[in-house]
Amino acid sequence: MKNILFVASECVPFIKTGGLADVVGTLPKIFDKNEYDCRVIIPNYRCIPDKYRDNFKYVHHFYMDMGERFNSVHVGIMEYELDGIKFYFVDNLFYFGGDKPYADTRYDIEKFIYFSKAVMAILPVINFRPDIIHCHDWQAGLVPVYLHTLYRDNPFYQGVKTIFTIHNLRFQGIWDIKTIRSLSGLPEWVFTPDKLEYKKDANMLKGGLVYADYITTVSDTYAGEIQTEYFGEGLNGLLSARNQSLCGIVNGIDYEAYNPETDTNITKQYGTKNCKKSKAANKKALQQEIGLPVDESKFVVSIISRLTDQKGLDLVRYALDRICDEFTQFVVLGTGDPQYENLFREYAWRMPGRLSANILFNEGFAHRVYAGSDAVLVPSQFEPCGLTQLIALRYGTVPIVRETGGLKDTVQPYNEFDGTGIGFSFANYNGDELLNTINYAKHIYFDCRKEWDQMVLRGMKTDYSWANSAKKYQDLYCRVLGW
Repeated sequence: MKNILFVASECVPFIKTGGLADVVGTLPKIFDKNEYDCRVIIPNYRCIPDKYRDNFKYVHHFYMDMGERFNSVHVGIMEYELDGIKFYFVDNLFYFGGDKPYADTRYDIEKFIYFSKAVMAILPVINFRPDIIHCHDWQAGLVPVYLHTLYRDNPFYQGVKTIFTIHNLRFQGIWDIKTIRSLSGLPEWVFTPDKLEYKKDANMLKGGLVYADYITTVSDTYAGEIQTEYFGEGLNGLLSARNQSLCGIVNGIDYEAYNPETDTNITKQYGTKNCKKSKAANKKALQQEIGLPVDESKFVVSIISRLTDQKGLDLVRYALDRICDEFTQFVVLGTGDPQYENLFREYAWRMPGRLSANILFNEGFAHRVYAGSDAVLVPSQFEPCGLTQLIALRYGTVPIVRETGGLKDTVQPYNEFDGTGIGFSFANYNGDELLNTINYAKHIYFDCRKEWDQMVLRGMKTDYSWANSAKKYQDLYCRVLGW
């Protein structure tokens, strides 16, 4: 039996702001429970829905120091079992009592220093000694650092290995050395350029990357990209130096949660056999729901995304007038930067029959947008993995993506000469290339409909469930443990 502990700041179904939560909530369920005892630790946020929180079981509480700042900080341990997996919640109302999981950077730095140390302190109390602690993103960055410093000589932790997964390198947990040192209680010798120091500050993500036994990220292409200056966010030198202990494993999606054959959120359920007719019914229902003219002949393209620069929305803004032509309906679903929220609101006002701006996020509605769209647009500046294109494929919706990170790894571009491919892609971060690719997709949709329908079916038959990725993680765990 291998003991694996996942440490992260979010996890479905309890709390989610991005794809990280899907990975942490779904991957442990996939492993064979006869071989793996997988458990998860996240913060006990006040904003976790009451239907879960009300059923958490109290395990224990104790007090620990936080460096030079506080010598007695409360650490509560709550437990909940779901799908055969034990979830532990670090309970502290001061740090996790807000109405959102994240706040301002300084406050987040302090609470995730607390969280990382609390994770280490909890393990003997719950009597769970992991073979591997699998840490996710900067919020868990100090766990490997604590393991190799303050807890190094404690017999309980001897032989424990760590794997660190980068979901998005842009977010690193950077603050001044004096503050992080005084809060963490870490020794002075870790705040050097070869360890935590980063441009005269301290970098929690860098600490995790330096001290972890192995580093993964969420696609093969992104694993290569982050070793370059353009994508490396200042850590490309470190990642290049560790490239023998670095690999990419593409995320999967939960094929039960995203299944058009059983999805009760959508108007008409469907599989590969009745896809064409049923998608037409879902398109009609979507057009009615969001107030666009009901017209089966329109090309419905959607964006389901956080509305931020990273998602390539400046390219969309450049081409939007030309994307929204008389043959096209454009559906936007998401929240984010006010400049993009307001851009799409303005266009919805200017082009009421051609663009629908839904500045919100609702999971059930998102499923109806996937099912009712002909294509989904993902023109990201960078994309470590991306789940939107994987969900779109599952729902028979053709992805139009930029060739970066996981988008490049998962969307094979359509080739009209040999009839292969499951989507459309463009290489350069350029608005005209984006527009040309959308127009090429429209050409295939309107003028080569048989080829389009075959592409839809190929996409639906492509397997991006967690089973493939879980096997790669299992192989990695065995390698790290030397088994």
